[in-house]
Amino acid sequence: MQQSALSLQHVIEQVSQEKGIDAKILVEATEQAILTAAKKTFGPDRELEARFNTESGAVDLFQYMTVVESVENSEQEITVEEAETHGLEAEIGEELGFQIFYLPEDREKAREQDKQFGELLGLEQSRSRFGRIAAQTAKQVIIQRVRDAERERVFLEYKGRQGEIITGVVRRFERGSNIIVDLGRGVEAVLPPREQTPRESYRPGDRIVALLKDIDREARGPQIILSRTDVGILVKLFEMEVPEIYEGIVRIVAAAREPGARSKIAVSSRDSDVDPVGACVGMKGSRVQAVVQELRGEKIDIVPWDRDPARFVCNAIAPAEVVRVVIDEGNSNMELVVPDAKLSLAIGRRGQNVRLASQLSGWRLDIVSESRFQQIEEEAMAALSRLSADEELSRSLYRMGFRSLDEVVEASEGELASVPGVSAEDVAKLREDAASAMEDLRRERLAAMAEATEAPSERDKLLLVRGVNSRVADKLEQNSYSSVDAIAGEEDTDRLAIKSGLGAARAQALKAAVADFVQTEWPPVEVKM
Repeated sequence: MQQSALSLQHVIEQVSQEKGIDAKILVEATEQAILTAAKKTFGPDRELEARFNTESGAVDLFQYMTVVESVENSEQEITVEEAETHGLEAEIGEELGFQIFYLPEDREKAREQDKQFGELLGLEQSRSRFGRIAAQTAKQVIIQRVRDAERERVFLEYKGRQGEIITGVVRRFERGSNIIVDLGRGVEAVLPPREQTPRESYRPGDRIVALLKDIDREARGPQIILSRTDVGILVKLFEMEVPEIYEGIVRIVAAAREPGARSKIAVSSRDSDVDPVGACVGMKGSRVQAVVQELRGEKIDIVPWDRDPARFVCNAIAPAEVVRVVIDEGNSNMELVVPDAKLSLAIGRRGQNVRLASQLSGWRLDIVSESRFQQIEEEAMAALSRLSADEELSRSLYRMGFRSLDEVVEASEGELASVPGVSAEDVAKLREDAASAMEDLRRERLAAMAEATEAPSERDKLLLVRGVNSRVADKLEQNSYSSVDAIAGEEDTDRLAIKSGLGAARAQALKAAVADFVQTEWPPVEVKM
């Protein structure tokens, strides 16, 4: 076997073994490379074919020409007369194939071919340089196809492993703080900055455990994207450490995490004899400590899951104890009342505990101290007592979740009719009484403002406008309408309605109320300084 054939076949076999790529793919890449080079050298209009010769280990190149009556394309067609002139027997419609010899060792065959068919094929001038061009083009195309094949192999190998734990070795750091991780067998992954846990640091050679978050087929660099911040790594680490979770006896129902700081998981058990929290903690805390160490000291709270949302939230807010829970199912909101001494513990550092408990439970949580709750209760009862001299009606409204007069005005007929002591016939009058009481209360605040020794804040002033309560004021402030002047200066009522989310009718009523307030009610008297 000749040297070039040996070299080419040796390259294909070696790359196939080292890279784990099917030799057939490399053969196709080689054929494509030679064909591409041939078309560049001999012309794109020629009918060329490159075919790997398994016996010689080289790529054979062929040119085909069709026998016709009249030639329109001299590079693709030949007449019967021309064929006979060159000693070829052919009929119209037949296709004649000529092997193009371009390898150095085939120089003698090429010379013989040029002598016999040189005028017909017209390859003599281009053939001499084709060998070098073919080699270079083949090299480039093979390298690219090898890369593509490797990327495809990596994609197929890892595409079904998203969400799994991956172990690798830190290899290097790239621009943008990307950490390149070696997963073995020449496969690299990237741990981007957004997926890195704060305050964690690595050096080349360090072992790293991460979650396979995504695999990007079109990425220019490593396709595999790892994560150390995803909550999934917490769940998977517990699955690895706790056999009961892996076997399905204990289930992680929910998990919440602030990477590098603190995490919470809620667990339940299918077997009444198995304590889910104890199973996750392990003997002397061995199991949970293994997870903590893997997460570089991240604190982990393990709480029991409960079907009752209130009980579950009370578990989730641990270690703080909850005295009372007020549930607003319509808005998925819970108000948790805690002892004054436990308020900071319930909220946590920078709100971390309540934030994680909210993520874990899926409820919006408001934490209030007992003293503050008592104050809110007294204020609500004082407002509701304006509706009627019947104290029992005020208490019934409070127990049903009504905290202010505007809530009574905005409540549906069904909601009010469900209050003990309120019939369907009483609903309309109750709303009227609430609206009247709100107006009386507003005028009282306006009169009190006239006696104030300090100028009111913009929010206080806004709350004096008819129809503006705390919730409406919050919506307005969040959307750049934080003052009476800002609303009065808004010429487009539709824009006010859309930006504030109040709706067209309510926005129009608000504009009218603000105009009336500015013209007839403000300032009530000159503010004393």
